[in-house]
Amino acid sequence: MTDYVTVTSDAPTTRTGAIKLHPRADFEGMHRAGRLAAEVLDALVPHVVPGVTTGELDAIAFGVMQSAGAVPATLGYRGYTHASCISINHVVCHGIPSERTLKDGDIVNIDVTPLLDGWHGDSSRMYLVGDVSIKARRLVDVTYECLMLGIEQARPGNTMGDVAHAIQRHAEKHRYGVVRDFCGHGLGRLFHDAPEVVHVGKPGTGPELKPGMFFTIEPMVNIGRPDVKLLDDGWTAVTRDRSLSAQFEHSVGITEDGCEIFTLSPGGFDRPPYAA
Repeated sequence: MTDYVTVTSDAPTTRTGAIKLHPRADFEGMHRAGRLAAEVLDALVPHVVPGVTTGELDAIAFGVMQSAGAVPATLGYRGYTHASCISINHVVCHGIPSERTLKDGDIVNIDVTPLLDGWHGDSSRMYLVGDVSIKARRLVDVTYECLMLGIEQARPGNTMGDVAHAIQRHAEKHRYGVVRDFCGHGLGRLFHDAPEVVHVGKPGTGPELKPGMFFTIEPMVNIGRPDVKLLDDGWTAVTRDRSLSAQFEHSVGITEDGCEIFTLSPGGFDRPPYAA
């Protein structure tokens, strides 16, 4: 049985396993944090080009957050030492910024989570580097479509299974594999909270969606099989068959009649290619 708790001013800020239902006033903080996450990703658009290092992109993301009075929630999280995760080609998620240089034809996911005034804005987006193959572009397009189809199901009375099924059905229609090893999550004043948001499932199953829930939807879709493996650095996850992988992520809040997306791009850069 799923437990829910209505958030009050004295509610615990620790993870209890219960799904938090936030009052309308909390949406404002999530919109500010989410907008900043989107602004960080927007700021990176002209810099994701052949020859740039992922470390340079991470530094830009860090600078935008600092200028806005925020800190990267990833910095120091379980020992992580960067402001973003940057995942290239067959890296599924949690790629570590480094001296690696982007090359023509790469596809790249950049994931940021600024912590602004106590609220977490969590979002990731794909970028196309130079001349990208039709096969890779199609994967990116379908993955974005999966995210938005999942969001369409994010409304009161539906379940997490409805969200997951919409994503899985669309990806598998294109013979792609949906990663099972990682999922979305609740967030708000906590970086990771209940519920877990899986991207594979059956309609009508899982926790019921109720007004006031905040969570991420972040499908990871592979051209090949869904299987992944973790590298020795303890963070970087890659496809086992070395096939390309793509991911998009939005943070959303359930309202009385649907949901609000907190992390929409102010510049209209939600889906590549982006005109910087």
